[in-house]
Amino acid sequence: MGLHISTASRTPIYQQLAQQIREAIARGELQPEAALPSVRQLSRELVVNPNTVARAYTELEREGLLISRPGRGVYVAQPRNDLTRAARDRRLTEQLDRWLTEAVHLGYSADEVLQLVGKRVREFHWQTEGAA
Repeated sequence: MGLHISTASRTPIYQQLAQQIREAIARGELQPEAALPSVRQLSRELVVNPNTVARAYTELEREGLLISRPGRGVYVAQPRNDLTRAARDRRLTEQLDRWLTEAVHLGYSADEVLQLVGKRVREFHWQTEGAA
C-alpha cells in the first residue's frame, strides 16, 4: 500500500490518508488483521506531523475500519455490519446522490456514468453473494 499526500490539494492531509486507507481496504489491498505502519513510522515516511497520521487513524477507528491494540499497533478490523439494510441503503443513497449530482454538473451522460461505474466496480474487493 503506497500512501501519498498532495500538498497542493485543498483536502486536509489527514483526510487524504484516511481516504486512501479506506480505498485500500475496499480494494482488498489491506486485509482484515493486516498491520498498518505506526504513527511515527508513517509520519516519517510521509514527512508529516504525527498528529496528522493519528487523526486519520482515529477517524478510521471510529468508523470501525481500524482497531488499535495498545502496545501492539494498529490493524485493519474484521468487517462487521451493525446497520440495518434500510440504514445502509439510506447512507449509500445519500452518497450516490452527491456523486450523481457532480456527474451531471460535469456533463456526463447516464450511459457514460454507467460505463465508468462498471469499469471501477471491477477494481474493488466485494464480499461473496449473500454475505451482507
